[in-house]
Amino acid sequence: MAGAVIIGAGPGIGRAVAVRFARAGLPVAVIARRMSTVNAAAQALEPYRVPTVALSADSTDELALRTALDEAAAELGPPDVVVYNAAIIQPDAIGDLSTRAHLDAYAVNVIGAHTAAAHVVPGMAARGGGTFLVTGGMPSPVAGYVSLSIGKAALRTLVALVDQEFGAHGVHAATVTVAGAVAPGTAFDPDDIAEHYWRLHVQPAGQWQREVVHG
Repeated sequence: MAGAVIIGAGPGIGRAVAVRFARAGLPVAVIARRMSTVNAAAQALEPYRVPTVALSADSTDELALRTALDEAAAELGPPDVVVYNAAIIQPDAIGDLSTRAHLDAYAVNVIGAHTAAAHVVPGMAARGGGTFLVTGGMPSPVAGYVSLSIGKAALRTLVALVDQEFGAHGVHAATVTVAGAVAPGTAFDPDDIAEHYWRLHVQPAGQWQREVVHG
């Protein structure tokens, strides 16, 4: 049995995406840094009666993230789709952050996604198919959000590289770029945004999109 793995399953997009895949009948593993966060996400999945795994791991801790992905696969089988949704969203201008703070933000916004891709995508390619999706943003750089602008640009490049290396082997890598602040009941409602992830996952190979912009 296989299904979906959501990394960064907090309230908002992560939880909404987990619910969307569960609503389609897929088993779901949810991963986040705090156990309280993944327990809340797992509780949101209960009405859909699908196998669920709730795991705590810091996306910047390579060993912890790889271990969580292995635990999810041991419970549910190799994943059909992995979504990377972890991010540090903070206002900062050029010169505001120390080098350490920039590295910390980059580790969450980009390196965690690279770790996840490196761990799951080769297996997807070997099995002949799978989906690797990331939550993007900042379609254009914004001077007041330097670390996030840099991170989202790098994340978009990572997806392009995954597509170059593994797309021909059946792996659909794509970015859902959210061009605004996420909030229920607005044009950036997380439930509406979650539909993009499902649509990308089920797109026929000849119609694959590498990026969808919401907003």
